[in-house]
Amino acid sequence: MRGIPATAATAALSVALAATLAACGAGEDGERGGTAAPSATATAPGAIAWGPCTDIQRPGGQSAAPEPGEECGKLAVPLDYADPSAGTIDIALIRVKATGPGERIGSLLFNFGGPGASGVDTLAQAAKVLGSLRTRYDLVSFDPRGVERSSGVRCGGTAEMDEFTAVDSTPEDAAERAEIEQVIEEFAGACEKTSGKVLPYIGTVSAAEDMERIRQALGDAKLNYVGMSYGTELGAVYATRYPKNVGRFLLDAPVDPSLSMREHTLAQTAGFQQAYESFLKDCVKDGQCKIGADQDAADENVAALLKKLNDKPLPVGSGRELTEGLAITAIASALYSEQTWPFLDQALSTAIRGNGQALMALADNYNGREPDGSYSTIMSSFPAISCVDTAERPDEAELLRTEKEALKISPLFGSAGMGTICSSWPIPGNDESKKIDASGSAPIVVIAGTGDPATPYEWGPKLVEQLGTGVLVTYKGEGHGAYLSGDACVKQVSDDYLLDGKVPAEGTTCPKE
Repeated sequence: MRGIPATAATAALSVALAATLAACGAGEDGERGGTAAPSATATAPGAIAWGPCTDIQRPGGQSAAPEPGEECGKLAVPLDYADPSAGTIDIALIRVKATGPGERIGSLLFNFGGPGASGVDTLAQAAKVLGSLRTRYDLVSFDPRGVERSSGVRCGGTAEMDEFTAVDSTPEDAAERAEIEQVIEEFAGACEKTSGKVLPYIGTVSAAEDMERIRQALGDAKLNYVGMSYGTELGAVYATRYPKNVGRFLLDAPVDPSLSMREHTLAQTAGFQQAYESFLKDCVKDGQCKIGADQDAADENVAALLKKLNDKPLPVGSGRELTEGLAITAIASALYSEQTWPFLDQALSTAIRGNGQALMALADNYNGREPDGSYSTIMSSFPAISCVDTAERPDEAELLRTEKEALKISPLFGSAGMGTICSSWPIPGNDESKKIDASGSAPIVVIAGTGDPATPYEWGPKLVEQLGTGVLVTYKGEGHGAYLSGDACVKQVSDDYLLDGKVPAEGTTCPKE
């Protein structure tokens, strides 16, 4: 679940995953709904035509060798499940076949978050890290509808996306506020112009229906699934619609789908502020912190940098400038993983001395901006999916109230949140994905982290309650997500469940005390 900054409607897993790979090698609270019946007009699943993967974004570049046993394919599904005559949409998939030893269990489907993260690219990068699961599962992931190869939503070219991602999320006066509103309206208009055909049909409920078609096409009797961040919401919606088809479900870094936009914004603001304070405390503990000798001094130096950037953006070459908005994005991105905190200290200190390239690199990574200026779809598909998933369209007064409350929590990360975009969104949304009740499903394991900035810990128990079949595991650690954190206890608990079906006991906590 992507968090701060709000002008980009911001979990992406990308920063945390990149760090792990380097180290290893919403409307008003919805009523709980009953089990929703599958669409009466649902069509029979098609077949997946598997073949070589030809366009994977790999850490080593396009020339990097594919993972042995890796293959890609497409599955045609209805564009509109309520009206199959409206045509189909192709869902792009990737599979990395099981290696053994041990008897193959079946397929294990992943969604790595967002909404809007490419499961095809991410699984290709993460296959080695997930090696223990691959011994008995074919690892499978997909680009959800509206993402990258699956009719990915795009909202303008490089110039438009650069303007959108650079805008400040905390306006200081009416002129800045008007500028933000104009940029967002232009962004939403570009989305409708280039992707209007698919915009109404890319919500989480439709993506959950796609997962059922994927299960059938893979030939699995039950769906075994790992959902991270937004992937926990997608998994919860699937389990609500198809509780009898739930196999082994692991939901890591859980989202509370029932929250209103205001509640979501305030919780994430507090989460990122907590993570930022933890970063500062960690930075100064050994006297080696580059941005300040103590926590107060470091915080003041960062605040001074941001004020300076607001007054005068910092040139970083190639005609680009580091704005206050981009710097806040960079800070937030590094808070997703404790492993990136030392780099954040270095990046902030060099920016304070007049070199903003490292902060810009962090922001670009988070925003999906490539060195050639092209963007992945994540900054477009994230708001597109999020706004379809809620009926809320807050007015200016509501946005200002939320912003005021958020700024009290965090002057650094406070903003009006996702509502700033959904208020201008050209497509109406609905609250169907907020109605979670997986009664009748097999046990679903939910892992929540106490130091998670993007999906605060309290969302874990709330999702467990809504599911009705959830079992909570508490991860006492920093960063977004637990399974890829490197914690041995989390990995053992998760693998015991996914590989051997051992459901963790209620009250399980990691690391073990």
